[in-house]
Amino acid sequence: MEQLSLFDIQTEQGAAPGLAPLADRMRPQTLEDYVGQRHLLGEGMLLRRMLEKDMVSSMIFWGPPGVGKTTLARIIANRTQSNFVNFSAVTSGIKEIRDIMKQAEESRVYGVRTLVFVDEIHRFNKAQQDAFLPYVEKGSITLVGATTENPSFEINAALLSRCRVFVLKELDEKDLAGLLSHALRDKRGLGSMEVHMEERLLDIIAAFADGDARRALNALEMAVLNGQISPDGSVTVTEELLEQCLGKKTLLYDKKGEEHYNLISALHKSMRNSDPDAAVYWLARMLEAGEDPLFIARRLIRFASEDVGLADSQALQVAVAAYQACHFNGMPECNLNLTQAVIYLTLAPRSNALYRAYETAKADALTRLTEPVPLVIRNAPTGLMEELHYGEGYVYAHDTEEKIARMTCLPEGLKDRRYYLPTEEGAEGIFKERLERSREFREGA
Repeated sequence: MEQLSLFDIQTEQGAAPGLAPLADRMRPQTLEDYVGQRHLLGEGMLLRRMLEKDMVSSMIFWGPPGVGKTTLARIIANRTQSNFVNFSAVTSGIKEIRDIMKQAEESRVYGVRTLVFVDEIHRFNKAQQDAFLPYVEKGSITLVGATTENPSFEINAALLSRCRVFVLKELDEKDLAGLLSHALRDKRGLGSMEVHMEERLLDIIAAFADGDARRALNALEMAVLNGQISPDGSVTVTEELLEQCLGKKTLLYDKKGEEHYNLISALHKSMRNSDPDAAVYWLARMLEAGEDPLFIARRLIRFASEDVGLADSQALQVAVAAYQACHFNGMPECNLNLTQAVIYLTLAPRSNALYRAYETAKADALTRLTEPVPLVIRNAPTGLMEELHYGEGYVYAHDTEEKIARMTCLPEGLKDRRYYLPTEEGAEGIFKERLERSREFREGA
């Protein structure tokens, strides 16, 4: 018997997949089929109400790739019976904008609305964005712009003020797994085939996709197209095959479970113990298993203050810069940004004086809530307050030669408490000397 190819099998069964990628074939056509964004489209939510009342205005969709910005714009056009014009900010200029606006105004004469969808609208320059303004103001078009960048910084204020911004979120793994399962059953997708694939492999693809539906469907399609074809025409996808398609090991990692916290703990404690080799290993374990790099970057920012503190004030700047780099670059490019920050923090001098200072002060704050603010540092905006001695004796520190006033700023019951106890590690030794001189002067006669 002649061995059939997967394409031959699907063509015989009437679902030739070569015509369009799976992600395009599975694009939802109605609001009911749309996956995710329940905070916008759930019952009673704002965008849902706007659609139900047919009161759609120009808007900006801000969110990461693959969350359904284009699809949602198409659904809105269908529901409002509008012509849908897909406009690319990468390939179009002002001339193309004006041509489309002219067509839209002609259609408007006949009562036909036009929805202009501008993908990557942040790539337009000011002049190109301004070209939309008069048509948005007149209502000639409904403009829907899509951007992965913060619209406050990337879109002209004049245009932004005429659009409502909706933030689209990454799809969660449950939504993605459901989408993949549906693609295996639906005739538009892979439903015409008999695919043998464990449900847990769909969960692995969902985790790999990191909130991106297009990425998830592309990975599923690649796995099925490269699956093992049996004589009966069925296709089997194994974990080993899936690893090859994803280009990585399907590592044991649950981003919301125990292993998630085990690995971030391992990273933190390896850094605290000044072990850069272990720290970089645990970093790689998390990133290659699909952990959100921004989550790791946030933990590094905490580490910079909790474990390094004023022993190296530069540590916090390095950690914050790593977070910004992760936001700009994303994976895999930001892996080196995180590695640089991890190694810097791991080898920085150690001090947990800031952590101990706050925890001690917090304990006092929680148990001694009624301690009054000393009169000397109270504000006195009214005559009555002055009569009650608010602010009496206050000395503006900048007016003194030492830039320090001999005042007690703690409540009377806590005036002898010491919260910040600096070490002599790194630059914190300098802060320790300054603090000792300051205390001696403030407590002097």
